[in-house]
Amino acid sequence: MVNTGLVLLLLGCLFFFMLLGFPLFMSMIFSPLLCILIYAPKVATTTIVQEMRNGIGTFVLLAVPMFILAADIMGHGEMADRLLGFVGSFVRHLPGGLALTTGATCTIFGAISGSTQATLVAIGRPMYKPMLKAGYSTSHTIALVMCNANIALLIPPSVCMIMYCVCTGVSVGDLFLAGFGPGIIMFLGFAIYDVIFAKRHKLTSGVEKATWKERGVAFRRAILALGFPVIVLGGIYSGLFTPTEAATVAVFYALLIEGVVYRSLKLKDIPKICMSTATVTAAVFILVAGGQAFSWIVSYARIPQAVSGVFAGMTSQIAILLIVSVFFFIACMFVDSIPVIIIMSPIILPIALQAGIDPLHLGIIVTLQSAIGCVTPPFGCNIFTACGIFHKKFVEVVKGLFPYMAINIAIGLILVLSPDLCMISYNLFH
Repeated sequence: MVNTGLVLLLLGCLFFFMLLGFPLFMSMIFSPLLCILIYAPKVATTTIVQEMRNGIGTFVLLAVPMFILAADIMGHGEMADRLLGFVGSFVRHLPGGLALTTGATCTIFGAISGSTQATLVAIGRPMYKPMLKAGYSTSHTIALVMCNANIALLIPPSVCMIMYCVCTGVSVGDLFLAGFGPGIIMFLGFAIYDVIFAKRHKLTSGVEKATWKERGVAFRRAILALGFPVIVLGGIYSGLFTPTEAATVAVFYALLIEGVVYRSLKLKDIPKICMSTATVTAAVFILVAGGQAFSWIVSYARIPQAVSGVFAGMTSQIAILLIVSVFFFIACMFVDSIPVIIIMSPIILPIALQAGIDPLHLGIIVTLQSAIGCVTPPFGCNIFTACGIFHKKFVEVVKGLFPYMAINIAIGLILVLSPDLCMISYNLFH
């Protein structure tokens, strides 16, 4: 039976600490600690420390700092510029050519780096001024970059996908493969809107169509960058190495290309890059540790059993996935997606399995809604990242988001209603 007082204290403390301005990870650690002291005095408080250690002690999580490091290396190099040149050579002359170039390059760079923040910096900065010059508003430009960068959460390598797999036991490689289809569908949804928007507002890049010779030159300049996902993901699916080993391969490949081939990376840059990676990794892992501590007290309070009881009579897969979508969408509007995934995935997985939902389908929906939440006001984490990168106020950043949010929500609904479409890349290539 659920201890109602414990649950109320747990949630009350969590929101109270957050309202006081405590960092999220501290709120997630202090709340279960107080619950133990008041409702379970016989439980050693060191249990919280043990759970935090267990949360970050999974071998698969070694992939996270490696992918972050690879993304930082590429963000300091030339890969993004070469990819922009290659994509632009094919679409720059079309209506909305600059927007299409930005969106497509964000998608490709996301598949290389797996990081929305790295994609925002690497693609957003060089494309910001050209888009303003072409007549796009500041808010529309930032919204376009932000939402297309978010595709990095769906197209592997994705930290959110890794976290879901750690919490549920789902194969990382299978979920990576399943993410390609929805990621491309999301890009196509944005691309269609960008073309319609450009035609309606008569926005053109003013650039002539590239010749096939120019495209060939652009392809040769970008071929090593385009080979990145082929080598890393191809190695995973061929069985040559595990996802964790693939992350290490990604780092060496990035160092080789940027440092030796492009010579855009100097030895003096490496300490700065490593410090950036260490900072981001520390932020991710403390959230993982705090999320595990909070997840433990949730289990101790028997909240999963209570939730399962509520859904016991529900057999509709669509209804369950819609409820999951709404919950993750709202939760990720206010807090980072990583602790939400860590806390909620073990709760919703048994319910989904009981209803016959494929855990890969569930993982895509969870990741998609986490991505949408990251760019949704008032507290979507990528909104504040964009404010810092482009040095713009919150209101100006969020003003252009709503058309893209509507597309995100529509695509999320389609993927809930059509499991075959959601799993198209997995079914085709597995």
